[in-house]
Amino acid sequence: FFLHPHHGIRDCLLSRGLGDVYKRQLLINAWFPPRSIFDFENKVKKLKQLNSEINKKDFWDNTQRAQKISIEASSIEKIINTLINLEIELQEFDELVKLIDDEELNTDEYSKEIKKFEEQIEEIEDEALYFGEYDDLSAVISINAGAGGVDAHDWAEMLMRMYTRHLSDKNMKYELEEISQGEEAGIKSASIRVDSFRAYANLESERGVHRLVRISPFDSNKRRHTSFAGVDVIPLIEHNDEINIQDDEIRVDVYRSSGAGGQHVNTTDSAVRITHLETGIVVACQAERSQLQNKTRALELLKTKLILKKREDDLEKLNDIRGDQHEAGWGRQIRSYVLQPYQQVKDSRSNLEIGNVQNVLDGDIAIFTKEYLKWRRQGIND
Repeated sequence: FFLHPHHGIRDCLLSRGLGDVYKRQLLINAWFPPRSIFDFENKVKKLKQLNSEINKKDFWDNTQRAQKISIEASSIEKIINTLINLEIELQEFDELVKLIDDEELNTDEYSKEIKKFEEQIEEIEDEALYFGEYDDLSAVISINAGAGGVDAHDWAEMLMRMYTRHLSDKNMKYELEEISQGEEAGIKSASIRVDSFRAYANLESERGVHRLVRISPFDSNKRRHTSFAGVDVIPLIEHNDEINIQDDEIRVDVYRSSGAGGQHVNTTDSAVRITHLETGIVVACQAERSQLQNKTRALELLKTKLILKKREDDLEKLNDIRGDQHEAGWGRQIRSYVLQPYQQVKDSRSNLEIGNVQNVLDGDIAIFTKEYLKWRRQGIND
């Protein structure tokens, strides 16, 4: 476990036989992480602020904002109570050990208690994974086909399907903001807005180049092809008054929405693409039926991107917020999906390998998210 450079709490609980309880208790006392690791005091202050907001008369006037605040408050309150309860239970366990002294404890009698400690500790450790400035925010996922021609377009569409299935499985509210179809198959690009607590933290693992190796369905000779797609994830910053965009700073293009139809894709002449002339940043939206609504949402996304760029430029720490941005091609992948000659998905950062590729492509990517968050946290500790 990453909370201490040498030992984790669970290791302490299980490092010796139950007959050596007193020694194990000394380990618990020595290695139990202080509250500062979890930013306990600031979490208590934050919870008071959120509860103050919740108690205001007009709190539910903005339902979407109210739901986010309620979820955040519930999450913080849960981790505070878990930590307090664990400390109390460990103290009680300490008193029990002192009473029994060196006598052996019955394994069956105390196995449930130790299991409960494990579960509480794991819950607290998971909470410590969320420490970034933008972790709690909603997010936008952008997918762009890279090197590989029509196979790359098809691969980009497969990734879009993977993410939408994952979001549905996790009950995370999402909407397709923009989609651009490929000439022969697949898509050139797509943008997905995810309105959910900690969407950014739980999707940040996907930012980078994704590589696919398979027998191409578009090759009549059935040869193995490698294709790439780039994925970007940005947080949706709500307070963006610091950015004021003038009409002469942007170019607005209106075009017909594209896509397969259905509840998520609009098919009227209301899609909007906005280009920020100075930076070259391009955003688009076609989720709404109204051109004005699409423009408003696109401007919101553009402001978020401009805020991030401004902070990156000011701090000269591009990697702290967005990571390196590279062309989606050879040598840049953060994850490889191999269907031929063997089956495997491997993440190059955490070195996690999964043999069931189909499950991953069907949206089962939670394990990659978890391992990425651990890898990110370990990088901070190192």
